Amino acid sequence: MIERIKQSIEDSIAVKQQVLATPRLTDTLQQVADTMVRSLRAGNRILFCGNGGSAADAQHLAAELSGRFYFDRSPLNAEALHCNTSYLTAVANDYGYDQIYARMINGACHRGDILVGLSTSGHSRNILNAFETARSLGVITVAMTGKGGGALSSLADYLLDVPSTDTPRIQEAHIMLGHIICEMVEAKMFGKEP
Repeated sequence: MIERIKQSIEDSIAVKQQVLATPRLTDTLQQVADTMVRSLRAGNRILFCGNGGSAADAQHLAAELSGRFYFDRSPLNAEALHCNTSYLTAVANDYGYDQIYARMINGACHRGDILVGLSTSGHSRNILNAFETARSLGVITVAMTGKGGGALSSLADYLLDVPSTDTPRIQEAHIMLGHIICEMVEAKMFGKEP
């Protein structure tokens, strides 16, 4: 069992080293942070969505922006779209689970808002529908996926595709990338370094 623990840690490190060795990813990370800052300064908001563990990660990252990250400061306009369970279950029941995010985006989003969708496969139908709706409204889309981006890659303005097909390793890298984005956004918005 100790060997399996060590192997899992080594695998996680290896994926993060691959991310570090992919200049396209680090460049995109910088672009996403800059875009978020511009959007927030213009009065727009950042929305997150995902399923299962990716929903938990979406909620985690929204909380880092809307609460605080490294230091006390004003809240930033960010939220995860799955937190209203009455809405979620009503729409899933009446329209289908594939529509839970698209319907909310259609009613609540405006041009210049940002939608961050987390999907390790890049093929989650409800995330794809959300991105299609977002794009039709002029909402900027950021996909956080696994290797290649799946179907989301063609719908994303910005693609952060972790070079792995192993779901837990992808999700670990998503949190790392998300934390880096939060750090950069917070520093640029408030002029402080951690």
